[in-house]
Amino acid sequence: MTTKAEDLLRLALALPDGERAEIAGRLIESLESEVDEGVEAAWSAEIARRIAAIDAGEARFVTWDELKNRLSHRPDDSAGS
Repeated sequence: MTTKAEDLLRLALALPDGERAEIAGRLIESLESEVDEGVEAAWSAEIARRIAAIDAGEARFVTWDELKNRLSHRPDDSAGS
């Protein structure tokens, strides 16, 4: 990484979370040269399905700490890949 890029990264990391997220999103979007409409439609359908599950009371929410704990106790399945 160039010095200019490292300086830019240092400045960006000092920003509040929301601004860093906005910058990250825009940078990722700038790398995507074409939109796959099938993927966009699939994500829209998945989002609608999840919202419906929440509205129907079918979704179970977990805290970030609970999720991290579950993930850290999962068997490592990378050996079989």
